[in-house]
Amino acid sequence: MKVAVGSDHRGFDAKQQTKAIVTQMGHECIDFGTDGTHPVDYPDLAYIVSKAVSEGQADRAILICATGLGMSIAANKVKGIRAALCHDELSAQISRDHNDTNVLCLSGDQIGEVLLRKIVEAWLNTEFSGGRHQRRVGKILAIEEGRDPRELNHT
Repeated sequence: MKVAVGSDHRGFDAKQQTKAIVTQMGHECIDFGTDGTHPVDYPDLAYIVSKAVSEGQADRAILICATGLGMSIAANKVKGIRAALCHDELSAQISRDHNDTNVLCLSGDQIGEVLLRKIVEAWLNTEFSGGRHQRRVGKILAIEEGRDPRELNHT
């Protein structure tokens, strides 16, 4: 699997750790930056990394900023992206299993190395279960297209 990674300056150290985890798990890691701790704007990184996923250059992505909130908000503005901010293994697993997320957002300031590894491993190792969740993901896609998801209740 190709996994794009990106961070702002506050998430840089966690991004470096994340790259190692992704590679150790046998996946290809594509680093979109930043390349240090000099200040950069998180929306810039969220956009280019999310576009890489939406355009098929990467299968999934991991974005990191101070809290993960900004990255999550910005990434979810890109068509085709389902980004989730996760603070534990369970939320990472459910975001994949139930919501078919393709972007994981993390806090560079609030989680340590051990938890970071557990979250990334859980997210990368979990597949979308489909079934009843597919209908709900379909409704998310309808919202993205400007349609009322309740219209899908009658199909």
